[in-house]
Amino acid sequence: MSLKVAKPTGNARRQISVTDFSGLQKTKRIKGLTFGKKRLSGRGKNGELLISARGGGSKRIYRMVDFSRLSHLDEKATVLSVEYDPNRSAFISVIEYESGEKSYILAPDGLKKDDKVVCGEKTLVKVGNRMMLSNIPVSTVIHNIELTPGKGGQICRSAGNIATLLGFDGKYAQLRLPSSELRKVLKTCYASIGVVSNLDHGNIKVGKAGRKRLMGIRPSVRGKAKNPCDHPHGGGEGANSIGMKYPKTPWGAPALGRRTRNKKKSSQSLIMSRRKK
Repeated sequence: MSLKVAKPTGNARRQISVTDFSGLQKTKRIKGLTFGKKRLSGRGKNGELLISARGGGSKRIYRMVDFSRLSHLDEKATVLSVEYDPNRSAFISVIEYESGEKSYILAPDGLKKDDKVVCGEKTLVKVGNRMMLSNIPVSTVIHNIELTPGKGGQICRSAGNIATLLGFDGKYAQLRLPSSELRKVLKTCYASIGVVSNLDHGNIKVGKAGRKRLMGIRPSVRGKAKNPCDHPHGGGEGANSIGMKYPKTPWGAPALGRRTRNKKKSSQSLIMSRRKK
């Protein structure tokens, strides 16, 4: 998909660009696989603030995307449409199995209406097909990758993301992730062939504040502009520095650069090389 640039009819629209949805289709939503999504607005189950500057936004209908597709192994499916999904950056597809059951799946780039896709232990290496990592040729680009067999895809699911299968080491497959991290994943895990759709998502220019509010993002305030009781960076006369060695969150935890991954995590031994981005 390409981007459309708005006509500069005013300062607010001068830099705006949006995704060109002309190549997408729109079907009637599938009952049982869609429901209204309640916004949490950046707060936890007890109402405490976890992420600031969140709230509002347009209403959304959530589509239950099948990230696994293991319930229809070796059953061919026809792509009925490639659609926009307001809950994710990538596009989704509606597929219909030979049994007549319909499902939502992540749409890879190049998938079109009336294409045939299949999920099986070993299938053709074709965009939209899904198979076990052990049967995928080396150097193939993949997405929607499982980390636990049978759990469904957990990584490489956002727009334009891909991972590359580098090789095999015993019972593990070696992958290069979008962050440049090298990681081992069990060969019995499943992955989909191709690149996630909507490649130009990262090039979109929001252009105006009102469009950001429709996304559920409220204005953010710098810590330096707050009072000392509201933020560790606050206080002082005029434009002062933060007055400490390193920046902190409003709750005093180190920010900007601190690694947050737990070193005692069981999957730590599966990371061959840490991310560089």
